[in-house]
Amino acid sequence: MKPFPLGLTLIALSFASTWAQAQEWPRQPVKLLVGSSPGGGTDAMARAVADKLGPLLKQSVVVENRAGASNTLAVDLTAKSTDGHTMVMGVSTAHAIAPHLLKLSYNNDKDLVPVAFVGSVPNVLVANMALPVTSVGDLVKLAKGRPGQLNYATSGSGSTQHIAAELFKDVAGVFITHIPYRGSAPALVDLMGGQVQVSFDTMPSVIGHIRNGKIRPLAVAAAKRNPQLPNVPTMAEAGVQGVEMSAWYGIYMPASTPKEVIERVNAEVNKVIAMPETQARLSAIGADLTPMTPDAFQAFHTAENKRYGDLIRKKNIKLD
Repeated sequence: MKPFPLGLTLIALSFASTWAQAQEWPRQPVKLLVGSSPGGGTDAMARAVADKLGPLLKQSVVVENRAGASNTLAVDLTAKSTDGHTMVMGVSTAHAIAPHLLKLSYNNDKDLVPVAFVGSVPNVLVANMALPVTSVGDLVKLAKGRPGQLNYATSGSGSTQHIAAELFKDVAGVFITHIPYRGSAPALVDLMGGQVQVSFDTMPSVIGHIRNGKIRPLAVAAAKRNPQLPNVPTMAEAGVQGVEMSAWYGIYMPASTPKEVIERVNAEVNKVIAMPETQARLSAIGADLTPMTPDAFQAFHTAENKRYGDLIRKKNIKLD
């Protein structure tokens, strides 16, 4: 009997080693960082995934909020982590917008790897209940009569809220002042309190306040109406064309993460977002859940970077 070729033996041993590594991972609790404060859309997505992902990984998945720098602080910490058990709930703000507006201390394309796409949610134009408007047309008329006197709140400069509002201002021909916050939760507190008048926040952040009658929805920044707000028109239906904006979410890990671990996390997250309870929990806040392979998520990441980069340059959008 001929001896097994050395080269094939080494390949087999290498495969067995990496397979074992993936099966042994995680060897400790996993940290899922969130780049915004509790209560926002990114936080809601992260906690919905973490609650079901932990049992599948047979380790706890701990959500940690690290708000700041347009959601990039959490990404920065993830990119530079070396424990092998840190990931971030990435959001379009950090991965497709911030690279074109901020000087980052990490490389968005080389230091991180897209692992598992979760889904997307539309932005919604909402107003303080005391503001004398019930439609987008009313808001445009009021803003034109009070140039610079109305304020809009965002979860931070460079967020989808910021980009959507600047698009709206450009298309509608109005001037509304930007007031950035450190996350959606404090921004919405001031919106409800009347310190700011409007916001283009994401559906998960605003849907509860809309249902409770705390803020008034004027339009959904999407191509079609959202099932959670069937009576709220799209921006196009409201007479403002070209203002479509959604936030998307997905898990990223450091680029040094073994391929086998990436594939395992991807498979487990896809199981989570296919669960009826996850579907119900996230569809209730207007989310469209979309499983992807790591390669598909990488292609999506690249395309979104180009799309937002082109948009930011065309509209000459700057940080305040």
